[in-house]
Amino acid sequence: MSYRLEEHDDAVLLLPEQPASACVIWLHGLGADGHDFVPIVPELRLPQALSVRFVFPHAPLRAVTINNGMRMRAWYDILELSLGRAEDASGIRDSAARVEALIARETTQGIAARRIVLAGFSQGGAIALQAGLRHGEALAGVLALSTYLPLQSSLAAEATAVNRATPILMCHGRFDPVLPVQLGQLSRDALRALGYEVQWREYPMQHQVCAEEVADMAAWLSGVLERA
Repeated sequence: MSYRLEEHDDAVLLLPEQPASACVIWLHGLGADGHDFVPIVPELRLPQALSVRFVFPHAPLRAVTINNGMRMRAWYDILELSLGRAEDASGIRDSAARVEALIARETTQGIAARRIVLAGFSQGGAIALQAGLRHGEALAGVLALSTYLPLQSSLAAEATAVNRATPILMCHGRFDPVLPVQLGQLSRDALRALGYEVQWREYPMQHQVCAEEVADMAAWLSGVLERA
């Protein structure tokens, strides 16, 4: 599938040749921007018939505590890196609201929510889980890469019933020094305990993306969008 690239103030778009009938909203990690995952799309080799529009939003600039307060693109502040760390709940909820606005924008352009996938890497994956499991309409799926479940204690009360069956694919590197694989595994187990069907993949890599993972993402995206 070939795409046309469009630059906007708040996002990078990859538009299919024919009118889009599905959308992937893909959130980057800390310190990156919307361009970060654009090069991966051609490697997915998605069928042209799926006619997927990709939206890669830019996170806002904000001070990040663990980086000595340096301002960078971040979906929320990171206060500490320990497993039981305090979380920037207001920042997480603010970015989830931004994703809700992106979903609304897609639906006004004719893409049904059930044809929208939320994807994200690291911080972006956390926001994809935060927003996707609380969204008021059923989505096609949530793709969470090298990440974890934020605000875990509030999910049971805030989750929407329509997204209980939403497909979730979580991928993680076994040697991730930034977000240890155990953090991803604990998040996976917490989601499964709440009744979510989570597909889990581990790879011999660090905090990154590998070719095997791209192939798994491609197969999963094709599957959830063909069924949507």
